[in-house]
Amino acid sequence: MRIAILDPFSGIAGDMTLGALVAVGLDPDWLLALPARVGLQDVEVRITQVQRASIACTKVDFTIPPQPHGRHLSGILKMVNASGAPDGVRERASAAFEAIAHAEAAIHSMPVEKVHLHEVGAVDAILDILGSVWGMHELGVERVYCGPIVVGDGTVKAAHGILPVPAPATLALLHGLPTRAGPANSGELTTPTGAALVRTLSAGPPPAEYVPVASGFGAGTKDFPDRANALRIVLAEVASAAGVDAGRESLVELVADLDDMSPEYVAAAADRLRDAGALDVVLLPSQMKRGRVGTRVEVLSDRARADDLERLLFVETTTIGVRRRDVSRRPLPREEVNVEVLGERIRVKLVRLPNGERRAKPEFVDVERAALAVHRSAQDIFRLAVNAACSA
Repeated sequence: MRIAILDPFSGIAGDMTLGALVAVGLDPDWLLALPARVGLQDVEVRITQVQRASIACTKVDFTIPPQPHGRHLSGILKMVNASGAPDGVRERASAAFEAIAHAEAAIHSMPVEKVHLHEVGAVDAILDILGSVWGMHELGVERVYCGPIVVGDGTVKAAHGILPVPAPATLALLHGLPTRAGPANSGELTTPTGAALVRTLSAGPPPAEYVPVASGFGAGTKDFPDRANALRIVLAEVASAAGVDAGRESLVELVADLDDMSPEYVAAAADRLRDAGALDVVLLPSQMKRGRVGTRVEVLSDRARADDLERLLFVETTTIGVRRRDVSRRPLPREEVNVEVLGERIRVKLVRLPNGERRAKPEFVDVERAALAVHRSAQDIFRLAVNAACSA
C-alpha cells in the first residue's frame, strides 16, 4: 500500500505541501494546468528550485490577478465541485474547507454560512488545498500520516488584526493532533490551510515500520539562516514483510450509554456526529439499571477527530460519561464509480475482497431517483447498476 508521511518539522502550509508533492514525483505539468480546471485561467503557477539551509527544495507560487478578498464556504464548495476532480478528492477537499469554516464560526460565534473566509478563501489557498488533496490522489497515495506539527511562536497579522501563534482557527484545527511550539523567533509556521490538510488527510502518527520509496522538500516562504524552513514528504510502501499489517488502521472508539433521551433526539445526535467526521455511528438497544430501556452509542473515529467527537457527544446527548478505547480496523480497498442505467447516473461503491473478487453496492438515493424517473422497480435498477459497475 502506498502511503505518504508528512514531516512538519518546520510547520506546514498549502504551498509547502504542493512543493513537496512535486519534489516526490507529482507531474509539474499537471500542477501548471490546475488553475484552469478550477475556472481560474488567469492564474499562473510558478515552480522553482530553491535552497533552505542548504537543502534543495521545491517552491510553488501563484501569480494571481485581482480577486475577491475571501469567499463564503458555499462559493468555495461550488468551485471544488466544478473542478472535475475525482469524487473522493472533492469530498476530502470540501471537508478541509468545511473544517476551517466550522472553526471560524465557533471562534466568531456566528453561523457557518455567514463566515467570510479571508485568507483561506483566497485563490492561492483554494488551489493549495484542492491541489494537495488531488496531488496525493495522482501519486497513488492511499493513506496519509503525520508526525508532530511545529507551529512557530510570536504573533501573526491576519484580517482580524494581530493574533497569537498559532492563530485561533489554526489551533482549533489542531485539536487532538501532536503539536509543538517554537522555535523561538520563527513567527507563524503552520497556517490554517496546512492545519486543515492535516486534520482532513492524516490517519494518525506514522507507522513504526515502512519502506521509503521517495522523499522531497517543499519550501516555505521564510528563509531562516540556521534551519530549513520546509515540509518533508516521504512516499513509502507499507508491507507485511516489514512487520506491518497494511490492511489495518488504528482508530478510536467512543462509547456512551443513554437511558433518559428520546429516540428521535438520539438519532439526531448520531447524524450530528456523522456530519462532524465520525467514520461510523452505531446505535444499539440496551437494558439499563432498574430495567430501563436504553441506547448504546458507539462512535468510530480517527485519532485527529476523537476529542472533537467526544465533546460533541457530551453536548448533543444526555450522557455524563464517555468511554474511549483504541481499536484497529481492516477496511477493504474501495472506490466510487459512476455508471449509467437507462439514462440515469448511479454512484456505485466498489470494494475488493481478499480473494480478489469485487463487490458492488449502488447508492440507494441514486437507485430510488432513477427508479422513479424511468418507472422501474428499485431492485431492477440495483441489479443493472451492479452489472454495469462490475463489467466496467
